[in-house]
Amino acid sequence: MTTHPRLLQTALDATDVRALAEFYGQLLGLEYRAGDAPPSDGSADDADWLVLVYPDGSRALAFQLVDHLVPTTWPDPDVPMQLHLDMTVPDRRSLETVRHRVHDLGGRLLLDRTDDEEEPLYVFADLAGHPFCVFVA
Repeated sequence: MTTHPRLLQTALDATDVRALAEFYGQLLGLEYRAGDAPPSDGSADDADWLVLVYPDGSRALAFQLVDHLVPTTWPDPDVPMQLHLDMTVPDRRSLETVRHRVHDLGGRLLLDRTDDEEEPLYVFADLAGHPFCVFVA
């Protein structure tokens, strides 16, 4: 018997689940769960739920299709963050490498706090507007 549930994955809403899964898959080096990869035969991709896993097969992120999504306006308080992902890198050089990767993948910078000596970080928005932080741990 267990008294504590185990976190399986974090699920993100998206109006284009494939695009958001591709963004995070490339950013984090994740793979599709068996059966979730894009169709290889050129057929239409009608995915409404996708899961990304680590190389060992353990789940990391899931994406569920929604008709409408209002992206956060954070740091403006009109539409709060609601949820965000925290990611770490070992040093400032890696932080800058990730910043460039996020930009190349289509993400956008929301906040630059790299001048913080104790915990330099960036806050980005993904393709659907979900915020996520990358900081030096």
